[in-house]
Amino acid sequence: MISIQDVHKEYIDGETHVHALRGVSMEIEQGEFLSIAGPSGSGKTTLLNIIGCIDTADSGDVEVDGERLSSRTFKELVEIRRNKIGFVFQNFNLIPVLTAYENVAMALSLLGLPEEEIRERTMSILGEVGLEGMEHRRPAKLSGGQQQRVAVARSLVKEPRIVLADEPTANLDSVTGEAILKLMKDMNRSHGTTFVFSTHDQMVMDYADRLCRLHDGLVESDERQVAHQTV
Repeated sequence: MISIQDVHKEYIDGETHVHALRGVSMEIEQGEFLSIAGPSGSGKTTLLNIIGCIDTADSGDVEVDGERLSSRTFKELVEIRRNKIGFVFQNFNLIPVLTAYENVAMALSLLGLPEEEIRERTMSILGEVGLEGMEHRRPAKLSGGQQQRVAVARSLVKEPRIVLADEPTANLDSVTGEAILKLMKDMNRSHGTTFVFSTHDQMVMDYADRLCRLHDGLVESDERQVAHQTV
């Protein structure tokens, strides 16, 4: 599903050179529920951004669902991101003037789908994430957990091959955060979607079937584990 081979990424801030990634390699299989953990500055968000076609590697190879990213044009990377990858962010990134329904439906509108199909798929996924009856509420009328459920619905409605979640529990209390993790684990199992998290939250690490730790842009450890089970 995702192949990362000897990836390097450096940022230049004035006269300072920041080596975000220093030769990261890993393979991620379809259907995995993987956490990439590490302290701030370890390179985990940079790695997610490269996988998600938001950023590009300076060197090394990245393949996502058979697409070699280094050989793709900017327009082609946008298409890969739009068609194959869903995103969940710590700040939800919902459009405040749109309802829950409209925030989710927009992901399908960008694909140019017929209006009836957009409605059916949007209402179905809102029901799956527990927001039936709340589709006409704007983000300001939703709790933090409900907003993150909208974000999860938006990421999954286009049936992506991969969902990338950057610190998805950071702005949630522990009870709400665990509910969101259970929801995503259920989605992982029912849809077969690959989930990759960046996090420093121990609870997210505990829910992962596989935990990869980064430190100073290098893979420090990578192991399978017995994760928390949903009920």
